This record gives sequence, structure tokens and C-alpha cells, in this order.
Amino acid sequence: SAGRSDRFRSRFCGSHYFNPPRYLKLLELIPTPETDSLLLQEMTQFFEEQGGRRVVAAKDTPGFIANRFGMWSMYHAVHIAEKLRLSPEAVDLITGPFLGRPKSGSFRLNDIVGLDVMEMIASNLRERCVGDPFITQLTTPKSVRTLIEKGWIGEKSGQGHYRREGKELLVFEALTGAYRQKQDVHLPSLEALGKLPLQERLIQGVQARDEVGEFLREYLRPMLAYAEYLGGTVAHSPLEFDRVMKWGFGWELGPFEMLDVLNDGSRHRNYENHQVRLFDGGSKNLPAEPEYRSISDYPLLQKMMNFNVRDLGEGVVAIALTTKMGVITPALVTELLGYFAHNVHDRIVITSEAKCFSVGFDLKFFLSAIESKAWTEIDAALADLHALGEKLSTMRSVAAVFGYCFGAGLEIAMSCNQVVSLAESNIGLPESKVGLIPGGRGTVIARLNNQASASRLVEVAETLATGNTATNAEEAKALGYLRPTDITCFHPDGLLFAARKVALGTQVEHELTWKTELGPLSGMIDRTFTELVKAGKLSDKDLQIGSSLRNVFAKSQSYDEALKRERHEFVELCKDALTLARIRHMLDNGKPLRN
Repeated sequence: SAGRSDRFRSRFCGSHYFNPPRYLKLLELIPTPETDSLLLQEMTQFFEEQGGRRVVAAKDTPGFIANRFGMWSMYHAVHIAEKLRLSPEAVDLITGPFLGRPKSGSFRLNDIVGLDVMEMIASNLRERCVGDPFITQLTTPKSVRTLIEKGWIGEKSGQGHYRREGKELLVFEALTGAYRQKQDVHLPSLEALGKLPLQERLIQGVQARDEVGEFLREYLRPMLAYAEYLGGTVAHSPLEFDRVMKWGFGWELGPFEMLDVLNDGSRHRNYENHQVRLFDGGSKNLPAEPEYRSISDYPLLQKMMNFNVRDLGEGVVAIALTTKMGVITPALVTELLGYFAHNVHDRIVITSEAKCFSVGFDLKFFLSAIESKAWTEIDAALADLHALGEKLSTMRSVAAVFGYCFGAGLEIAMSCNQVVSLAESNIGLPESKVGLIPGGRGTVIARLNNQASASRLVEVAETLATGNTATNAEEAKALGYLRPTDITCFHPDGLLFAARKVALGTQVEHELTWKTELGPLSGMIDRTFTELVKAGKLSDKDLQIGSSLRNVFAKSQSYDEALKRERHEFVELCKDALTLARIRHMLDNGKPLRN
């Protein structure tokens, strides 16, 4: 802003987006001493409400908060690994979910960012922060220097700390300067402490007498000391500092929150009584921000075996799944049916307390039932899923969808009056990949929601037969999984607030009429699937699945008949050995088998 007019200077500030901004919500806004404070408030409000960002105001210092501390932490982890001669695999295990951070850990994260980008940032900070007593940790680690010299700068070059050769993952060994096979690392402390809450993992982890404890003591203590040193230089309070690391780097706890966890009583607390201390003295109230509350912030009304009931306010109740990855099990369906039979709520939001909405029905149930030839048991489970969906359709219900929403999870969501989904949700009915059709009303609802024309139903039938899924909510509408009237939430932290607002205004929708006069639908579906088989896009097994879909779509003369056909076709597919092979392969390998 040097040399610009006073008006320009008062309306100027810096912005630092995290890359890629489509997936990372952090935006650092950096005012100059001359930036109008009211303008900064207006810009913050704009980016929060219209830009889908979470905004942190940072001071105008080299690297701001994110790069100054974040890059230091990334190099610091490599230095400690080299000092202790710990492998990248071991360090990534310690600094991943165990520390409440993404699975990429440290070395994998370096590859994603790019070692050349890291070194450019580190070099800039070394030049500009010469008085920083901690700056020596930004000296290029030996392994990073070697990789950069070879041009192996991470994912964009095809190799860095890690390199993939076919199905095999190789790891760069700093001592030898060459790649070796990835090793399975056994760290007893991680296994012993892994299921504890993060705070307990931290407390006990730094005391562990093994490689984990040694690394944490060498890594965490200097890192937290550096945060305290930097604090007031780069931020106004611990809150802004912590939010940068949580929103930009995916940490569950920021460094000042960690300091409170590990506090032995010898230092001040950063957060206390709903207040956060200020670096220049005093304290301020933590912001309420009701529009960004997570599910755990809402009062717990009732704790069930497979879900929690929470009060969202103004008569809206959340039914939040608590199964791992939101998986739908027969026990969950039975429990939900029993709950709704004895509890009446005016308006409900169906969501999940897992890391995603739902990955679908428990495949292990179908594997066991098929191996036992328990066809009646499978049919009964489908009947219960049908009953749950029909119950939800008679209530003022809204599904709040995020992450993965697949299979039976989507069928439950589709049964609600409205679906509110985060923009980047992965949504679909991929049952064909395990040899089946959607059996929990999914096939029927897809037919009802897309019966504007026969050609549209052919497109949807093809989508279900191939198991194609959407990588975002708008694509899910195009594929026929979501209705045009369903809501896309573009703010990564605004889902529950948006769903609650929709629930307050939603009404029970009348069941759509099953249309039968749609021309030669059966022949159109058959011709399309035959052409796909000839083109090598579908196997004979896929054609069998397509025929089951055609029977539900084209031969059913009513909604009730379609439900019966859907269950019948599902059970018949279960009796096929190729279906069993697909289910086993998916459970064993996590990938579909196109047999």
C-alpha cells in the first residue's frame, strides 16, 4: 500500500487463503495499521457468510500465523525424526490421528505440500526472522535437502518421502539415500492409548517410556514453547493462534489448548470460564457463534445404544447416529423404530456424530446372512428399513448430510422431507458394486424422484447399475440422488444451523404418485444396458443387476408393488454366488470387484 492514497490505504488488507481453498476453510485477513477496523469487520462478515470461509485476523508479520508457526512445526518434526532415527512411517503414525491430526501425519503432509514450496517458505522466514531464537529449526533437514537436490519434491513429481510403485509404497531412507519397502510399525503406546480421549492421550503419551514418549517429549515441548514465544507477535490471543492450526492444518487441538491440557499448574491457563486471555493482558469472552456449532455443542437429551438425541432449540430435535462411520445396522434400525414409536417430536434433524453421515449398511450382516442362506432374515431387515423410511416421510424431518452418504444412509436421508448436505459430500447408492440393488426404498425413491420422463429414468437406472456416486451435492442432484429442492450448504461449519433453519420451515410432503404411462421404459432400459455390455462398460453380472432395476422401475404398477419388487429382487441377487464374491472382496480389500 506504500505510495497509495489515504483512502486506498484505509481500505486495504492482505488475505492468505489455504490451498486448495475448495477444501480448506481458513482465511487469514491481515490489516495494516491504517486499515479501517469497520472495513475489516465487514470483510470478515462477507467471507464468513458468502465465501464459506472461517476468518482469522492476523498481525502483519513474516508468514503471518499459519506459515510462521505451521512451517516451523513441519520442519521441526523432520528434525526430531532424524535426531531420534525414527522412520517416516513411525512419525506419521504418531503425528496423525493419535495427536488429533489428519492421517497424512508429517512426512506425508510434506509430500502433499511440496518440498520445494516448503523450502521457499522456510528460506523466506530464515532471512526475515533473524532475531527469532527458534529459527534454527527452519534449517533444511538432511532428508528434505537430499530429496530436493534429486528433484523428488513430493506428490507433483511422483515421489518425495514416499513413492508408489504399482500397489507397493516405498519410503525414502535418509541414512542410505535410497527407497525401501514400507514397513509395518508396531508402537505399543499408540495401541494402548489410541482409544482414549485426545487429552488423555497427550498426558499419558508424553510420559510413555518408549519411542512414542521420546518423540513427543522432543517434539511437543519445543513446539509449545515456540507458540508461547510467538504468541503476541503474530496474534491477538491464543484463540486466533489455535484456530489457524485447527482450521488450516486440521489439528483437533491448537497449541495453546495443548498447553492447558499439559499444564502442571505452574503457568496461566489460556482458556477458562468461557474466556480466553489476551496476549497484551486481560481476557475476552469466547465468541458464541451459534451458526457454527457442532453436534456435540448441543444439549444431550437422551443417549441410546446407537444414536444420541440432542436439543437443537425451538422444538427441533437432532437424532445423531453414533455407530462407527455412521454405519446402518439392523440393531440401529430396530432401535430407531422403537424410539419413534414411543416418542413424538414436532421437527427432527437426522445426522451423525461420526466422521461422516453414513457409509451405508453393515456388509458383514449380509455376508453372514448369505453364507447361512438366511433369506427371511435379509427380507426382514429390508422390511424394517422400509418401515423406518416411511415413518420419516410422515414426519417434519430433515437430513443433515456430510462426508460420505452412501447406501442405506442415503436411503434414510432420501426418506426425509428435505436433505441439507455440505457441498463437498460424497453421495450415492453404490450397491451394484457389491452385487445388489438399493434395497431400503432407495430404488423406489430414485424412481419416484426422477419420473418426469422415460429417458430420465433410463439415465438413473444406468447410474444405479454402474454404482456411480457424486463427489459433491450439486452433482448428486444431477445424478438423481437428491431432489432439485434439496439444499446445498456451502459453509463447512454451517450445516447444523442450516438444517435447523430448514426444519423450522419444513412441512410433511405428500407421497408422489407412481407414474405408469412412461412409454416403452422396459425396452429402453434393456437396450441401454445391452449396449453398455457390448461396450465393455458392464459385465454380465451388472446386466443381471440392471434387469432387477428394470423390474422395479418398469414392471411395478404402484408404489406398494414397487416396494415388494425391490425387496424380492434384492433377496434374489443375494442368492447369486457372484454377489457373495463381490461382498467378500469389498470387505477384504476395500475395493469393488467387477466380476
